[in-house]
Amino acid sequence: MDNHEPTIGYFEGRKHYYPVRVFYEDTDFTGVVYYANYLRFLERARSSFFRLAGITHAELLAREKPLGFAIRKISLDYIRPARIDDSLLVMTTYDKYKGARLWVSQEIYRGDELLLTAYSEAACIDLTGRPRRPTPKMVEKLSPFFLDVDSS
Repeated sequence: MDNHEPTIGYFEGRKHYYPVRVFYEDTDFTGVVYYANYLRFLERARSSFFRLAGITHAELLAREKPLGFAIRKISLDYIRPARIDDSLLVMTTYDKYKGARLWVSQEIYRGDELLLTAYSEAACIDLTGRPRRPTPKMVEKLSPFFLDVDSS
């Protein structure tokens, strides 16, 4: 019975959609989402994108040469605040990759209202923190979603 499986969202074209409900724990004393919690929403959406594309972090860590990801840069533009009990939708696209780096664009909406935009650069790393190219299997699964592929 899979009724208890948490949602990982869905794809439309190359864009991933991930629903989020704002809980009390996400907010400050005024009921507005605390600014740092948007990073949690964005991370969950990026990870859910991978899972839905057929890549799990557990599998990457279980490899003979384990891999993970680290955010190297992130830029956020807070446009409007989200509030307690809001239903949000995080939209994620993996725009391109080059070497060990992946570039990601994200937006958070409440209905038709844009609340936040984010642009990040992630690095595929080994357990010592050194950059490593994504596996061929990972590239194969993500390639349909990239705008630009530069494997140099």
